[in-house]
Parts: sequence; C-alpha cells; structure tokens
Amino acid sequence: MTGNQAIAKILKAEGIEWFACFPNHSLIDVAAKEGLRPIICRQERAGVNMADGFSRITCGKTIGVFMMQDGPGAENAFGGVAQAYADSVPILLLPGGPSLSSVGMHPGFDSHRHYHGVTKWSELINQADRIPQLMRMAFTRLKHGRLAPVLLEISGDVARQELSDETFAYTPVKPRKSGGDADDVRDLVTAVLKASCPIISAGRGILYAEATEELVEFAELTHIPVMTTLQGKSGFPESHPLSLGTAGNTGTRMAGLFLRKTDFVLGVATTLSGGYSPRMPAGITLAQVTDYADDLNVHHQVDYGAIGDAKLVLRQMIEEVKRQVGEQGRGDVNSVVEEVGKVKEEWLAEWRPLLQSDEVPMNEYRVLTELAKAVDVANTIATHDAGFPRDRMCPFWPALRPNSYIGWGKSTQLGYGLGLALGAKMAAPEKHVINIMGDAAFGMAGMDIETAVRSEIPILTVVLNNGIMTHYDKYMPYASKHWASDKLSGDYAKVAEGLGAYTETVHTPDELPVAIQRAIAANKEGRPAVLQTMTKREEIVSRYQ
Repeated sequence: MTGNQAIAKILKAEGIEWFACFPNHSLIDVAAKEGLRPIICRQERAGVNMADGFSRITCGKTIGVFMMQDGPGAENAFGGVAQAYADSVPILLLPGGPSLSSVGMHPGFDSHRHYHGVTKWSELINQADRIPQLMRMAFTRLKHGRLAPVLLEISGDVARQELSDETFAYTPVKPRKSGGDADDVRDLVTAVLKASCPIISAGRGILYAEATEELVEFAELTHIPVMTTLQGKSGFPESHPLSLGTAGNTGTRMAGLFLRKTDFVLGVATTLSGGYSPRMPAGITLAQVTDYADDLNVHHQVDYGAIGDAKLVLRQMIEEVKRQVGEQGRGDVNSVVEEVGKVKEEWLAEWRPLLQSDEVPMNEYRVLTELAKAVDVANTIATHDAGFPRDRMCPFWPALRPNSYIGWGKSTQLGYGLGLALGAKMAAPEKHVINIMGDAAFGMAGMDIETAVRSEIPILTVVLNNGIMTHYDKYMPYASKHWASDKLSGDYAKVAEGLGAYTETVHTPDELPVAIQRAIAANKEGRPAVLQTMTKREEIVSRYQ
C-alpha cells in the first residue's frame, strides 16, 4: 500500500468517519476511497473550526481531522489552529508537504516547523514505513495530558511510497488515565471543608473527562456552589440550586457575589487563568485539580493540588468527604442554596425588561429569549461568536446538560462559531445546533453557509445585525467619526439565500416566534437556515465583577 493508503486505514481504525478539507491534497481522494467522507469547506480556517467543534462534542473520544494542501493551504489554516491551541482542543492536522529534497528551501512553507508554536506536537513524515509509528505518537498526544492540536506533515514523496503489509501494523490508541495522590486528595478535601465560603470553578476539562455526574455529587455532598468558566459552561447544570452560572468576560450576579466573598476557590479541570475565565480574588486559598502538572502555579500560586483525570480525582474526593463527614455528606452549613436562589431571582427580575423588551430596533437579549423558548434547550447545542453574541449569551443562555453549549474565548477570532456549529452537528446529528453571530463575524465566515447547504448540515445561524463593529470606535475615534470606520452594512439574508439556505429577515419582536419555528422546520427537513435579526446596539451587559 502507499503512504496515503496507510494513513487513511489508520484514520478509519481510530474511528474517523469524516474529515474537513480544502484541496489540493492527494490524501483526500485516497481517504474517500477508504470510506471516509470528505467535507470540503470554502476556506481552510472554517475546516479547522469544524474539526474543532467535532472534537469538543465527542469529548475527544473521536478526533476531528483537517487536511490541506502544502504551502498556501497550510498558511491559510494557521489562524484556526491557533484558536484551537488557545482553547486546548485536540484536532489532527494533515497538511501535504514538499518533496523531501525541498524541505527547508525558500520559499517553501514547512508546516512541521512553522506550526510548532500552535500545536502540541508537529512532525514531518519522512518515510512511509514510519507512518504507523508517527500516527500512533500523534493519537497518543491527542488523547493524553493537556489537549491541543497535533500536526503531521506528509511529504509528497512519502504519500506515494510503498510499504508492505508486514510493515503496516496499527492498533488504535487507548487513553490511559490516572487518579490523584491519596495524600494530596486528603489534604485538599480537609482544607476545603474547613473553609468558611468555598466555591468551585469548573473548566472545560470537566466536559472532556465526562465528569459532570461526579462534580454534581461532590457539590451536593459538601454544599459548595459551582461556577463554570466560559469554556466549562454546561459542565454543571445551571438549573441546579448550587449553580452560580458562568463567569467569563460577562457573567451572572451569583458568580460575582461569591467570588467577592469566597475564601477558598477549588479549580477543577481549569487553568485558573484570567481573560475570559473568572478572575481570582487576591488573598484567598487556591486549590487545583488538573491532569497536566505544568498548569499548576502558572497564573496563581496554588496551595493545594491533585494531578489526575478530573473524573477519577473527583471520585476520590467524594470518597474522602464520606470518610471525613459521613456517607450523607454535610448539610448546607452556610445556607448557600437559599442565598444563591435569592440572588438569582433578584438578578433575573432586574434583567427581565431587557430580556423581554418590545423595543424596535430589537434588543439582542429579546432575540436570545425567544430562541431559548422555541427550542428544547437541554437537547440543543448552542454556540456564539466573539463580541456582542458571546457577552450576551454567556450569562443568560441556560446550559442544562453537558456539551449543550460551546463557550470559547481564550482567543477571539471572528467567524469561529459557524465552523464550530458545523462540526458539532457532525458529532451529534440528532441535536438541534444554533450559532449566534454578528454582522462582522458573518463577513469573516459567512460563505461557509454554502458548505452547510452543499454538505447537508442543517444548523440554524442567527445573525445579530446592528450595523456596527463592537466597540472598535473606542480605539479609533477620529477615523470612526469622520469615515464611519466602525460601521457595516449588508443584507446577509440575501447572501445566505444566494448560497442556498432557508432565510428570513426579522424586524420586530412579535415576528420572532414564528420566524424561528419556520427556521427550525427547515432544519428538520435537512436544510440550513439563517435568520437575520435587525437589532440595536445594546451596551448594557451583565458584569459579574
């Protein structure tokens, strides 16, 4: 078999059924002949984003794959890979490469060298008989430790080289997991039980470890309230009486209140970084559970820690709580449930005028309210784009089940949400998938609505069209004032219609319910839908700080 055939067979052995791609790459056709479905995107970044969204929803059990040609293809994909790297998402990148005799020569783009800064590991396949070894190394890195993209560059020579059936031997990589040190777990649990107002901050790793059940049990045994990072949103059910909601750039009042009064934060499956993650108060005790030792003591000094898989360590912590305080755990010694419920009720009451606003142009919060009413939120996957969509969805969209919400923000590339939604639908075709994007994001990524149409991926995209670029006038006041440099225009529904999607433009709040239902009906018939909602610039956001 050829090198390309060997790679395709290994992908199939690893459970890969489809891959995103952009021509020209000889591996695409070979993989298709092996039974893997190629989905060709309109631009490389969208394909990388699709692989990203797929890996998130499968929790990395099946890896999203993107193939691109050497040179321009690899260059164009860089931004999407950088985004996945920032958000710690495992995807496999398989770019073509120059002939071995041309590696390192100008003006070639050697992917395995240039991608070092945005991948966990990147390497050149320099001979066909090494393919099983290098693919095994790639999938081992994709399934262990801090998750991130991995790249294997395929020289054109190697793609055509022959390797014998005897040389080809491959067994799919099985993830290996470990729990935490028993002493570390004991000390951590002892300390958190002594704290006067502890809280848990749960990150994206809860979802990868599929540890929501354990997190809920630990929280209920100890009556410690739980907030999630933006990436971890949906890792703890926001309908739970111990849920503080999410704290990102924006967040809930409950998260803000408890962050201000806490004396102990237990970070579970999170790096405890700042930016679009909760900012840790000064002078408190910090504990961290992570499966990657290098995450300890990076952004903050950690007083207690346990290194291991989040699901396994939480199970150890549950048993340690029972050992220290009994099988039933401890009661609500700090009256947390009552306080969380009271603050949540007051917060939502203050926000209800915006969430239910009848004003025209429409308020973006009303759009989100009507969407949440129209779908079965628990069986829907929702995501957003950067800027206004993210900041408005984060506090108010109810995340009730694991992976029902894709939050992101370690990097903030416009147009990211559309590819994520396409990949999520490939991972969970039975779920309704919604992507909320602004008009600037549509300008970056909107042509891949046609990818959804052509590939029959029926997602719902809602465009919040307020005609502006979010707050960019703050950074260029003179240019914006004199040349309208922060203003945008366009009829995105007409663009999407021309690309083959079901489309409507909604001008008033009373039109929203029926328009959403028609879009959902189009999705059920297998057709992607785009709703353009004509909204106002709403500056009020829910700050948790």
